[in-house]
Amino acid sequence: MRTFTNLLKTELKLNIRNMNMVIFAVIMPVVVLVVLGIIYQSRPAYPGAEYTFLEQSMSAVCTISICAGGLMGLPIVVSEYRERKILKRFQVTPVSPVMLLVVEFTIYVLYALVSMVLLFPAAACFWGVAFRGSWPAFIGSWFLTLISTLSIGMMVGGIAKDTKIASVIASILYFPMLIFSGATVPFEVMPKMLQKIVGLFPLTQGIQLMKAASLGLAVDNLWLPVAVMGAVAIVCTGIAVKCFQWE
Repeated sequence: MRTFTNLLKTELKLNIRNMNMVIFAVIMPVVVLVVLGIIYQSRPAYPGAEYTFLEQSMSAVCTISICAGGLMGLPIVVSEYRERKILKRFQVTPVSPVMLLVVEFTIYVLYALVSMVLLFPAAACFWGVAFRGSWPAFIGSWFLTLISTLSIGMMVGGIAKDTKIASVIASILYFPMLIFSGATVPFEVMPKMLQKIVGLFPLTQGIQLMKAASLGLAVDNLWLPVAVMGAVAIVCTGIAVKCFQWE
């Protein structure tokens, strides 16, 4: 436990000094919220809706941090350590692949948590955004979304030989999920055919589940998104640990 704590403190300091994730996982979601707030203010999500566009969009904005950390930050950091032979040095220490991946996982969980803690009070204070659903259900769906997305990043970081390969894979995963999962472009305005395709993304399933939980809406076939995200988390974490390469 002491080794884990010391490694977590060191890695967190290095990560914050780098500033990339501070910008993309903490500041960027706040900027998106401010832009949406200025444009839509208290406008209903659609004519006759009981909730505003901002209230409908909060779940999606929360996932911007998850997407940035899980699909860009985590895999690139681990692969960079491999390329610079830092992982090779870890190999002769008590640090195991599981411990290293859990440390990096924890760092991006903290980023996502800080982002969410900033977003909801700001939205409530400046634009009167109300939380209409169940907090336990929302936190549960948020955490499941977080785990499934970060597990994909752990898998990429665990198997990518160098930063270049990790960056290519991360970009292929990051940009389609960021744009088409509903994190930026609202899922509801997409064509039906595109909705069916992007509905396969675990992030899409997570956003829809979080949105229903935050707005107090019923969810059709609740176990489908839970099963999809749970399966992704288990499979990707298993691959990350089993196929982890020190060099």
